[in-house]
Amino acid sequence: MYTYEEKLWSEGYRRIMGLDEVGRGCLSGPVVAAGVIIKPGVKLNDTVTDSKKLSDTKRRSLAEEIKQKSEFWTIQYCTPREIDKFNILKASIRAMVKCSEQNSAQPDYLLVDGNRFTDSLIPYECVIKGDDKSASIAAASILAKVYRDDWMVRLHEEFPHYGWDSNVGYPTKVHYEGLSEFGFTEHHRRSFKLRTNKPYDARN
Repeated sequence: MYTYEEKLWSEGYRRIMGLDEVGRGCLSGPVVAAGVIIKPGVKLNDTVTDSKKLSDTKRRSLAEEIKQKSEFWTIQYCTPREIDKFNILKASIRAMVKCSEQNSAQPDYLLVDGNRFTDSLIPYECVIKGDDKSASIAAASILAKVYRDDWMVRLHEEFPHYGWDSNVGYPTKVHYEGLSEFGFTEHHRRSFKLRTNKPYDARN
């Protein structure tokens, strides 16, 4: 999990930021990205891996450790309206760029999960399935996942018809049934296939 980081550390890079996002496939809610810079030579818990492979309890425990041990971390996002305006791929990249541009971040190299990024003055490398191969990227995936899940659970309290407390915005039977009966909310991505054209009406 440190092959990429150790190679870059040996080349003199000191602020290597791992970048990952969560929520691309959701029908509602933001797309959330996180950026994590691990201190050169520091190793995180050896169970740090792709957030999807971890239990919620484990993710939360690791998230606290990542925040404490990292040189720097940040969480940024793009709203459903930004997703509708730019498309989900561009919004995902935009959220990751926001992480790299935070004032106190100052990364000198970016490790980006996936196979697409954007022109950048900061040297970078895209790593396919990077959350399985890079500790920095895996740490970013964990922070982003915990933050976004909590966001969707909070929204569920106001809009309980879509099952966001369990599906966190992903397309499920319950989610589509809620859309069919109650319509879409301000938190839904209008550019996605929602299977309804009616706006939310709490009176339904």
